[in-house]
Amino acid sequence: MTVKESTEQASHSPQSLADTQFTGENLAFIEDLYRQYLEDPGSVDTSWEPIFEEYFGPQAPLNGGAPHFKPRSIFEPAYIPGQAPGGDAVWVDKLEGITVRAPGRTEGFAARVEAIVRAFRLHGHLIAGIDPLDRPRHTSPPELEPSLYGFTSGDLKARVHYEPLFGSREVTLGELLQRLRDIYCGHIAVEYQNMPGSQSRTWLRDQIERNDYAELNPTEDGPHILDSLVEADAFETFLHKKYVGAKRFSLSGGESLIPMLDFMLEEAAGLGVEEVVVGMAHRGRLNVLHNIMNKPAEAMFSEFEKVQTPEDYIGSSDVKYHMGFSSDRTTRSGASVHLSLCFNPSHLEFVNPVVLGRVRAKQDRLGTEGARQKLLPLQLHGDAAFSGQGIVTESLNLARVKGYNVGGTIHVVINNQIGFTTNPEDSRSTTYATDVAKMLEVPIFHVNGDDPEACVRVMKLAMRYRQRFGEDVIVDLVCYRRYGHNEGDEPRFTQPEMYGSIDAAKPVREKYVDSLISRQIMTPAQTDKVWNTQMDAYGEVFKEIRKTPLPKSISTLDGVWTPYHGGPLKSGDGNNAPISEELFKELAHKLVDVPESHNVHRTLRRFLKGREKVATGESPADWGMGEALAFASLLVQGTRIRMSGQDVIRGTFSHRHAALFDTKTGEGYWPLRHLGEDQGSLEIYNSTLSENAVLGFEYGFSLDSPDALVLWEAQFGDFVNGAQVIIDQFINSGEDKWKRLSGLTMLLPHGYEGQGPEHSSARPERFLQLCAGDNMYVCNLTTPAQYFHALRRQVLHSARKPLIVMSPKSLLRHKDAVSPMEDFTQAGFQPILKESRPEIKADKVRRVLLCSGKVYYDLCDHAAEQGIDDVAIVRVEQLYPLDGKLLKEAVAPFKNASELVWVQEEPKNMGAWHYIFPRLIEIFGANPLPAYVGRIASASPATGAYESHELEQRSLVSQAFAKKLD
Repeated sequence: MTVKESTEQASHSPQSLADTQFTGENLAFIEDLYRQYLEDPGSVDTSWEPIFEEYFGPQAPLNGGAPHFKPRSIFEPAYIPGQAPGGDAVWVDKLEGITVRAPGRTEGFAARVEAIVRAFRLHGHLIAGIDPLDRPRHTSPPELEPSLYGFTSGDLKARVHYEPLFGSREVTLGELLQRLRDIYCGHIAVEYQNMPGSQSRTWLRDQIERNDYAELNPTEDGPHILDSLVEADAFETFLHKKYVGAKRFSLSGGESLIPMLDFMLEEAAGLGVEEVVVGMAHRGRLNVLHNIMNKPAEAMFSEFEKVQTPEDYIGSSDVKYHMGFSSDRTTRSGASVHLSLCFNPSHLEFVNPVVLGRVRAKQDRLGTEGARQKLLPLQLHGDAAFSGQGIVTESLNLARVKGYNVGGTIHVVINNQIGFTTNPEDSRSTTYATDVAKMLEVPIFHVNGDDPEACVRVMKLAMRYRQRFGEDVIVDLVCYRRYGHNEGDEPRFTQPEMYGSIDAAKPVREKYVDSLISRQIMTPAQTDKVWNTQMDAYGEVFKEIRKTPLPKSISTLDGVWTPYHGGPLKSGDGNNAPISEELFKELAHKLVDVPESHNVHRTLRRFLKGREKVATGESPADWGMGEALAFASLLVQGTRIRMSGQDVIRGTFSHRHAALFDTKTGEGYWPLRHLGEDQGSLEIYNSTLSENAVLGFEYGFSLDSPDALVLWEAQFGDFVNGAQVIIDQFINSGEDKWKRLSGLTMLLPHGYEGQGPEHSSARPERFLQLCAGDNMYVCNLTTPAQYFHALRRQVLHSARKPLIVMSPKSLLRHKDAVSPMEDFTQAGFQPILKESRPEIKADKVRRVLLCSGKVYYDLCDHAAEQGIDDVAIVRVEQLYPLDGKLLKEAVAPFKNASELVWVQEEPKNMGAWHYIFPRLIEIFGANPLPAYVGRIASASPATGAYESHELEQRSLVSQAFAKKLD
């Protein structure tokens, strides 16, 4: 593609590009475009000519007529010349709003000064001293060399006026360059020139250059920083001595994290933050729990002791460095900030979207102006995981999306400069572990972990930026890992050179003590006292804990969770939730009541007419109407509903149409938002093309919304494969491991209609394999009314369990997959649906078929076509928990039946067969054994040939009724 083609395809005009993005890394593009224009004016769209003229200046025609602009150096920015008192030349940078005054110098000198200033802002991070191990960096950009701009040694003595750094004071060029090195190439490196917003970029630049990132008074703040470093170091040192070899994923080598978080919380409280939700993996987690979350030392040490009653934790609980905690932290100013550390599995970064979902739920619940500023997500990452795991990018991509925006996240990458045993060059293709975050065009700070004051200044500025602009900020804490991946690991096997440097490195606490003493901020006696006091306190706690360790304690059902419970479910729990006939009709009418002025698509007008017949009782309700009625019945009682997924507003199969879009204006009308004045809120969001992050977000949202109906719908059921970690590590096991409840509903379109291996199966076998201890509901429903009642149960019942629904595709419009009004108004949810066909006489039945979901209708159609009336069909609507009592009651009338057969569409090694077979034996005995009818075992869920699918389907359906089973 030519430049002309690419610019013609741009969605914005060149003028808007120049106004908002003609900075930083975009300069190279503009200048390349300009060079191409010089060589061949016809290759560049003519709309760029005014931009070139404005920023590159007029020029006499070249080569007989084109172009009309003066070529410039790639380093030379755009200026407006001015005149200062006394005749000195003053140049004003139009893009950055900066003035350069060079007494007695030519115009070109001033331009070159500003060019090298720009270069330090853009490239200074590449030579910054951010590695505490002081290893040489591989890059040294020529743009930072004064000679590149024609400066001589004599020029370094020239006096210049550069107001952002020195105010009204004149300095030498050499002093200016040294100051730029201190700011941009010292222990802090910053990448911010690629940010498109001139307001945020200018504000940040002013803070960096005028305020040295953030103010810090070493005399006052130094002792507080030392206190935090001592707390961090003493905790690790004490554990290392008392619990030799115990796995704890030490923070040693990265202790500056604790003062960073300490000062960030101080700053946050002063800026209106009331609550912080934290997500982090293993590294330093115990230290953060103790020194930031204020989890008592007694509780921390007890978790290293032997469990006194191991029988209490059989099959449940989790390791100590996965556990969550919440507390109220009082800042030095007296403010209180509530802190919540999320439970986290070993899949390091998968907690990220969960944190975001929890924060969004809390913000929405607060519902007041400024809620985004009052609740803050804080995510702590590892360097290898941040650059290596796709869930990071998927989660970052949610930052500005309407349904997922949380007003900015503070990210801290605990950069050990190594994975488990993997060096950075083997784990990423970029300079920094944080480069994936450049997609957001937000500030990225890199800071030397052995300079705690620099770390604190960066975190204070990061907090201010987030609160001011509502955007993410990335802080890369460059440190090291003193003890290897864990305390039982030997890192010198694979990184002997690196660990030679680490062995010789003085701990950051000791370095900072030396600094405080040398600056006469504290005396050796004072610093020794701080250390000894902390270690002595740990010693006293240790003595008590050795005598009587504290039991594990997890409190997760306080506050909004008080009315709800988990644990075992009873037969028939929550099954009776019908609505009145009056309410049914009222809601059905409101669902089709659209303003006459709203121009509805002609096809959707027929859609609404069909629903109108449901309202009048002329027609039964289809699946989409059943869902809409469930939503409406909950909304009118004040329940909040949140639903997300790919294309969920319309629905993948055009069955939902939650919003009706005006054919002329595109404006959406949402019938479910016009039910009554006091109704609950309805939010349905088309999500990003992500399963992992979006499902994680909705799970997190459900953790703080027990009174809401929270749903996630996969575009096709098999798409859930892309979120398996969220399912395995959070949804199905959260209650067992962490005592965290969730009422999240997952809708997974499932059914064999010949759409191939990727769009047939939602993998019910995987969910059933994960079922134990009544941890979730797994349903494969056959009627709209059943779906209606299952959704209502999620809110109306006091138990909170995830609901997994194998939702339909072809059944959405199947003539028989409908429900009359009485199924909504006279009965509740039925885990087992008994045989109800009038032609079936119990005493004639020779075989009972058990099935679930869509195949029921295929079986009924075949029986009707063939006139078969001696085979009964019982539907297992809820596969888990399987209600054995109800199932036995449903089969009991067929006393003459000699065969019990499970029928499924899925291959034998998939679907529910291997789950339900032993349970049928428990319920009905082994004489005779339950039989199987379905597809043969297969490595792939389904065939890709429609004709083959039809052949398989006819075969299994006919086999179910055959006189003799194969």
